[in-house]
Amino acid sequence: MPTQTLLVITGPTGVGKTELTLRLAAHYDCPILNADSRQIYREIPIGTAAPTAEEQARAKHYFVGTKALNETYNAGEFERDCLDLIATLPPATKTHPITAILSGGSMLYIDAVCKGLDDIPAVSEQVRDQVRQLYQQGGLTALQEQVQALDPTYWQEVDQANPQRLMHCIEVSMAAGQPYSGFRTGTERKRPFEVLMVGVQRNREQLYDRINRRVEQMMAAGLEQEARAVWQEPVPNGLNTVGYKELFAYFRGETTREEAIQQIQQNTRHYAKRQMTWYRNNADIHWLDGEQNENQQIRTVDTWLAELGWL
Repeated sequence: MPTQTLLVITGPTGVGKTELTLRLAAHYDCPILNADSRQIYREIPIGTAAPTAEEQARAKHYFVGTKALNETYNAGEFERDCLDLIATLPPATKTHPITAILSGGSMLYIDAVCKGLDDIPAVSEQVRDQVRQLYQQGGLTALQEQVQALDPTYWQEVDQANPQRLMHCIEVSMAAGQPYSGFRTGTERKRPFEVLMVGVQRNREQLYDRINRRVEQMMAAGLEQEARAVWQEPVPNGLNTVGYKELFAYFRGETTREEAIQQIQQNTRHYAKRQMTWYRNNADIHWLDGEQNENQQIRTVDTWLAELGWL
């Protein structure tokens, strides 16, 4: 069997990755590497559905609550940090077939670790500030217009409603003086470990119901208070995200509390839909039925590992 093995657990937001990952970590006696781009920020655990203290006590976790909101962190840094960490972990064996579980819904972070990122030019804080101001002053429309002007090729393939993707394109294009798409080669890099990628899926009605209920649970757990504690104007880039931007609009008097909750639910459902679109383009994912009980899911993963010769 390979010396190092990485089990990836992914799927749309709200599908049920956390409990499955915890059970798999216990089953294979291995740590969990968190691949959620927002759970790394320590100030916003409720809105990002970060693993609780009790959940983290069930298995060793990395990359949860390790950064402050005023710190910058990106997929390239996550790629480097994950590779460095994996290199220090014990090798896989027949009795311990998994070196680590990489779990989360941020496909850019997962691709960074499993496949590598293109060599993108560094972006200065000055350029980042300019792009943030563009978004704060002109909203999504201003970003869309700028991407169309700077990089028509990328405009045709990007999620045009995702401000983070649009801002990244603008930042790189401005910093490099040429279109962002010119740096995207899509070349996979060889890794010193093997990967089994597993996705959790549910039918749309079940998933959307889970999302709606989870938002209600987050509000009951104190999401509004958490958002008030971190709210500032202009809004930091790390908080231009679902769950916070809707509440910030409520705090500014632009909407009601109930409307903000409904917007969080709707925008989270839209985000899950975009995630599933990304997943459909990845033929490497082995799909698990989220409605199965955890024991059935674990047996299925065991079967896939045995087919690979890892068990």
